[in-house]
Amino acid sequence: MDTMVRQLRTVNVTRYVTPLREGGSMPAIAEADDDFLYVLKFRGAGQGLKALIAELIGGEIARVLGFKVPELVFAHVDEAFGRTEPDEEIQDLLKASVGLNLALHYLSGAITYDPAVTTIDTKLASEIVWLDCLLTNMDRTARNTNMLFWHRELWLIDHGASLYFHHAMQNWEEQAKKPFALVKDHVLLPQAAELKEVDVRFKALLSDQVIDDVVALIPVDWLSEDVGPEHVEERRAVYANFLKLRVANSDVFVNEAQHARERFI
Repeated sequence: MDTMVRQLRTVNVTRYVTPLREGGSMPAIAEADDDFLYVLKFRGAGQGLKALIAELIGGEIARVLGFKVPELVFAHVDEAFGRTEPDEEIQDLLKASVGLNLALHYLSGAITYDPAVTTIDTKLASEIVWLDCLLTNMDRTARNTNMLFWHRELWLIDHGASLYFHHAMQNWEEQAKKPFALVKDHVLLPQAAELKEVDVRFKALLSDQVIDDVVALIPVDWLSEDVGPEHVEERRAVYANFLKLRVANSDVFVNEAQHARERFI
């Protein structure tokens, strides 16, 4: 398995195609100057830059662990981009998102995973549950699975609701050592029968260096919004140390997931 962390490409957004009106974030399908379509996540939307940071970390950690994840790219939105947009709400969003945003390669023709139609094998289910416990990803439920079938393979999308500790950074060390109580609502929990085996393999893959390399991808201006440029590297270190501490204490969230699973079977 390739654990090398790759640098993200940067594209320039050239055409706003259509909004995806999901929740409060309102992502959009957009075209870039490489002629590809992307699902564009805006820095000026709902949860702002923290959602982009969670999306970036979650997607790249998933990729390191071997999951199928659409390519993530930095997407630059020019100041003039929204001037011709007739929808005032979208125009305001574009104005608030000038600069560097995040986008995922658009998987044209992909089908949303439906647990009533398709059963995931226990190994893959356990791997996804472990990942989401690590990231504290609350958004992989039966109501909103955030998984797609594309070319007969399962792809993971939308990790923007992960790492919710960063909405209150003061107690990040305590949060890192906590179980993930919301795992009880995970769509794949009933099939996750190999969590202990997955724990051993995934902990070996997520070295401190790998985590540092992923966190190093976060753009400086995404980190400086709340704390100012002089504290950017301190904030970056919090993300890295949170993940390292969580990996080191993975038995806590694995045990919680196993106990929650026992109530299903």
